[in-house]
Amino acid sequence: MFANRFDRVRTAMARDGVDVLLLSVGPDLPWLTGYHAMPLERLTILVLPVDGVATMLLPAFETARVSPQPDLFRIEGWGETDDPIARAAALVGSARNLAIGDHTWSRFTVLLQQAMPAATWRNAGSVTGPLRAAKEPAEIEALQRAASGVDRVAAALRGGEIPLIGRTEADVSAELGRRVVAEGHAKVNFAIVASGPNAASPHHEPGDRVIGPNEIVLCDFGGTTEEPEGRPGYCSDITRCVFTGEVPAEIAEAYDHLLDAQQRATAAATVGTAAGAVDAVARGRLAEVELDRYFLHRLGHGIGVEAHEDPYLVDGNEVPLAAGNAFSIEPGVYVEGSWGARIEDIVVATADGPLALNTVDRELAVVDR
Repeated sequence: MFANRFDRVRTAMARDGVDVLLLSVGPDLPWLTGYHAMPLERLTILVLPVDGVATMLLPAFETARVSPQPDLFRIEGWGETDDPIARAAALVGSARNLAIGDHTWSRFTVLLQQAMPAATWRNAGSVTGPLRAAKEPAEIEALQRAASGVDRVAAALRGGEIPLIGRTEADVSAELGRRVVAEGHAKVNFAIVASGPNAASPHHEPGDRVIGPNEIVLCDFGGTTEEPEGRPGYCSDITRCVFTGEVPAEIAEAYDHLLDAQQRATAAATVGTAAGAVDAVARGRLAEVELDRYFLHRLGHGIGVEAHEDPYLVDGNEVPLAAGNAFSIEPGVYVEGSWGARIEDIVVATADGPLALNTVDRELAVVDR
């Protein structure tokens, strides 16, 4: 798997005129090598030339954490009194067209640029982003496992197994997180619980508001899966809404339109369709009933080893969807000071059409506790 990714990355580097790729903390490194660098003030960096031997440079006392892959890269430790920036620059040598990981700490980026003033720099995401976006079959299987896990949590929520009324948003959020971990995730990335008027804030932070009867509760949660050692985890992301009582006609009607917009957008997410055009399908459907002004964000984001990555389904993105692209479809309606709703699934573009990885019911469920 990793050998294939090294080959694909080097092919892309050659095409784009990149002499050396420099990857530090962030999702690119585990995707390419299986190694998660600790986010420390000590530099860890993979120096990958388009031709020749790649080197994983990291603190000497951490080298035992790296699974050796001598066919792909050598491991080089630096001591506490060494200058890792100088060591990295020496590995780069005379190369001048460099790409550095998008998540590299600015302190290291600046020091590396100062150490190699004659070099030209670009974001490594221009090389790795399109490759990571086209998921391999094993990656889609990992995303499916992640989606199935949060589906089971969402089913418990919709079925009334998770009490809501009388509990704080923060308390319910913590329970959702515990359930996500119990369903095969190594960690929780987020667990939004937004009740009543708080549901009108797309990224509401769960707090001490007590959930009451006769109000909507928006729950958006996901995590990163537990994978075998040496393999990166993959992310889940789902949003479902429930109502703690009788649903008012206005909300029920708006929710039905939102669900139709979500389903139409999912159907439109076909290979070859521009990412922005899929956003337009959902937005256009909501415009028919004058709800588009309440849709405050893009339709969706890519997902993989990172919760948000390429491709982004947003107006103006003319890049066509490719087979293997995995992304969220999540239109929302947010009425400030009153209520909000969002429906979100992870979808994969395939040669046979869009494949929704999340399958739990999307209707507005009514719960009585």
